Amino acid sequence: MNRFYKTSSIIFAVIFCFAVIGHQANSASTPPQVLNWGNGAEPKDLDVHIVTGVPEFQILQNLFEGLVGKDPKTLKPIPGAAESWKISKDGKTYTFAIRKDAVWSNGDPVTADDFVYSWTRLLEPATASEYAYQGYYFKNGELYNTSKLKDASQLGFKAVDKKTLVVNLEHPVPFFLSLLYHHSLYPVPRKTIEKFGTRWTRPENMVSNGAFVLASWEMNKVIKLKKNPKYWDAARVALNDVNVYPTENLDTEEKMFRTNQLQVTNEVPLEKLPFWKKDKSGVFQSNPYLGTYFYRLNVTKPPLNDKRVRLALNLAINRDELIKYVAMGNQVAATAFTPPDTAGYTPVPRLPNDLSRLGEAKKLLASAGFPDGKGMPSIEILYNTHEGHKKIAEAIQSMLKKNLGINVTILNQEWKVYLDSQRTLNYQIARAGWIGDYNDPNTFLDMFLTGGGNNETGWSNKTYDGLIADAGKELNAKKRLAIFQKAEDILLDELPVLPIYIYKRNFLKSPSVAGWYPNIEDIHPLKFVSITNPPAVAVK
Repeated sequence: MNRFYKTSSIIFAVIFCFAVIGHQANSASTPPQVLNWGNGAEPKDLDVHIVTGVPEFQILQNLFEGLVGKDPKTLKPIPGAAESWKISKDGKTYTFAIRKDAVWSNGDPVTADDFVYSWTRLLEPATASEYAYQGYYFKNGELYNTSKLKDASQLGFKAVDKKTLVVNLEHPVPFFLSLLYHHSLYPVPRKTIEKFGTRWTRPENMVSNGAFVLASWEMNKVIKLKKNPKYWDAARVALNDVNVYPTENLDTEEKMFRTNQLQVTNEVPLEKLPFWKKDKSGVFQSNPYLGTYFYRLNVTKPPLNDKRVRLALNLAINRDELIKYVAMGNQVAATAFTPPDTAGYTPVPRLPNDLSRLGEAKKLLASAGFPDGKGMPSIEILYNTHEGHKKIAEAIQSMLKKNLGINVTILNQEWKVYLDSQRTLNYQIARAGWIGDYNDPNTFLDMFLTGGGNNETGWSNKTYDGLIADAGKELNAKKRLAIFQKAEDILLDELPVLPIYIYKRNFLKSPSVAGWYPNIEDIHPLKFVSITNPPAVAVK
């Protein structure tokens, strides 16, 4: 193993040295503005109202532009399709001025009506968007989505004229401007959708309003983006082409990086982390990340419908060992669900990071009728195809057998099938990860509302629902965070989840990639990214 790492280091150094020499020889010229980027799983779709995954969002944020953008360094909202906005004193009414030079990639103007159409489509029951609840902040949004209101004109947004959009909220929402960066609230092209239906996201049909357009999509090979010459801020955009590769096989992805086929990877293979942590060239990136790696527990299926069993499973997992010996990426044990210091909120830890409560777990399992695991049916863990997820599932399989006597099987599925299995509750335990849509505890806790599109556990608690609603109406920051704590206490008492760790983003980035700044949301709008001549690196 050590020999392999040393050999890899030499190969990388030689390749990198030749790449640097090549750049130095042409230092007077600008390098080609082409980014080759590993993006994890093959996207399920590119319909902003249908998708829910990070791989999809990373592409969509560059094809489309919402009312606001985000500063890639600070994550503060900045003007996007809207050049300015005004907020009423009570925080419930926003008036957006859509920039006059904002147009779609076909040259049509971007108008206030485009947002009215898009947001109505998000909330239409027929759309069946798992992110429809992002529209519940609009006045009457939930009533319309649940078919209790039929008149779309009563929704809390209207076009005063072609370039003025007025938004009325159910209550003040402290994070509303940041929320508008979420892909579910991007505008979509009405004429294109009405003409092509579900085929509107195909490259030959798609019309978008972002810094890039969809040039081609070779399934399971590469998605090509090109600079949008009609984008209002095209002069800022340096990249001409972006090649987005599906890279679920992390060994292949890492080899592509070492041979200069990729400039940015999605992850680092677990077994390669020790090597890259020692790397001094600066290509290894390890950044805090606003996300939780966890397992969903399907509470509709025995024996997971018993809270005692769910708690026993949570207490029989050694999170510290999983991080140290399996994940190995400097993650933090998840002793609650929401990551610590999320917009000033750090939940009280309710779960152990070790096996200090294993005795309690055994008693709980016995009281549920399964002493030492006897009589308990085998449980299946589902994960999407990925070497890292497989190793964590195998480690948890071993822990549950050793610590509780439970037989566990594991099953992998490709990304799209895996998503459907969760959506239809066709699983017992499923690997999951939740990355904050914005920096606020609400984005983690409102996921588990009754019937929530991303709940996908079958769990429901009316008291919990009420607390999340109360937090949304509370203007006092201290009281608001206290309400979230009460809700999280319920979640960690009922445990439709098995939190494992708080993410770290471990990936590789060439020194030639500029404008790719570390931030906790891992948001990197490509309009700010460029390719530069990399600095010389001494090879020792």
